[in-house]
Order: sequence, then C-alpha cells, then structure tokens
Amino acid sequence: MNAKINRILNLISLDEKIAMVTGAASGMGLATAELFSEMGAVVALIDINEKDGNSAASQIREAGGKAKFFLCDVTSDVECSKTVESIFKEFGRIDILFNNAGVIRRKNMLDLEEKDWDLVVDVNMKSIYLLSRYVIPIMIKGKGGSIINSGSGWGIKGGSNAVAYCAAKGGVVNMTRAMAIDHGKDGIRVNCVCPGDVDTPLLRGEAKQLGVDETAFMKEAADRPLNRVGNPLDIAYAVLFLASNLSNWITGTTIIVDGGGLA
Repeated sequence: MNAKINRILNLISLDEKIAMVTGAASGMGLATAELFSEMGAVVALIDINEKDGNSAASQIREAGGKAKFFLCDVTSDVECSKTVESIFKEFGRIDILFNNAGVIRRKNMLDLEEKDWDLVVDVNMKSIYLLSRYVIPIMIKGKGGSIINSGSGWGIKGGSNAVAYCAAKGGVVNMTRAMAIDHGKDGIRVNCVCPGDVDTPLLRGEAKQLGVDETAFMKEAADRPLNRVGNPLDIAYAVLFLASNLSNWITGTTIIVDGGGLA
C-alpha cells in the first residue's frame, strides 16, 4: 500500500518545477501559488499589486517555500517580455504557467464603455497570448511544460450584465484548445479551468458594481447543487491536477469547478 501511495505522491509532486502564477497577490492565484509551493515548486508570483504581491511571496518563504514576486502589467507586451526574461534568467527554465489574472465589469452592451471592454479583454485574454508567446519557446527548449488558463463558467454559458467578461472567457476556452493543438508536438499541455463563483475580492466587488447588498449577492451566488460559494483552494486543487503528472495525457480540455452551477 505504501508503494502505491508513494507512486501517487510522486505523480502529483512539483519538486524542482518552476511555476509562474499571474494574479498571484490574492484569491485563486495566491491559493494556487501557496499550494504549488507546498508541493515543491519554486513559484514566480506575478501581479500589478506590488504591496500584496511582495507580501504573498514573503508568506510563502516564511512557510519554508521558495517564491519571488515580479511586478508586471500583464496587458503590456514590453512588461510581459521583460518579466518572462527575468524569471528565466533567475531560475533557468519555466515548467508551469497558470494564466490566472482577471478582471470583470458588470455591464451590458449599451452601458459598457470602450475602455471597460479593452480592460476586460486585455486582462483576461490578451494577457494569456502575451505571456504564452514568451513562455512557450522556453518550454520547447525544456522539452515540455503545462499551461493552465483561467476561464469561467461564463465562458461556457452566458451571464447577465457581463458581456465583455463572457466574451473574453469564451475566447479563453477556445484559445486553450487551439494552443493545445499547436503545441502538443512540443510536449506542452494546455488546459483550462473554469471556476464558478469563488469567494474572492473580485466576486465581492461585483456586488458593489451592481449596486446590490453584498450579503444577499453572496447568498444568491451559493444557490447551486453543493449549496455554497467556492473557496480559492477549490480551484487551486484543480489547477494542481492539471499542472502535475497526474494529468499527463490531458490537454485541450476544460475542467468546470463550480459546485454544480452549470449542471
């Protein structure tokens, strides 16, 4: 029995892996960075929030892990290029990329301003293009890697007052498939995790955007078969599965982690 357990532990281990996580200063990104570290990875935390990003990296190091924060606007080609270059120079390779950075604007087509459209599409989708185009050549040289893109339940099913977000996340889901087709020959697996409502600052901020009571909003968000809102670790566990060798024959797929919300 111990041999079987050890085999599973070896498959899920991220020992000596170099992992990049965007949107890592809080929420699902932070939970995933911490979990990656617990599983042995060296984690590069990427965010535009310098204070919280540095604090998150410090917390991981204080817990015995290896982590470093990199300040980066993931909508900027120049900053993405420099950040990936810095990470590669620091650690010598990149094995895992979790494209998690996200933002939402709760507006319909008539109320949505162009600047809001650009922000939502750039942060949620363009960032994946920018970072992946610099990381993939490094993974090819390293003979493989795992990229996990953060989609959404609203990338599969539409939602109200979130037209830009639904468009961007729908693009992420199909971009993931295209990336998997293009780079499977390089030993690179590309998958997508689609969270439902998860208790993060982003979700709670939606209540303010909509002008509704936060308590009532969160209660409504919990109305799903498993009768609760998700927590960041629920998503982190799925990302770990896709990053690890437990999923070494899985690519181009989408895992929905939403407590049954789309059932």
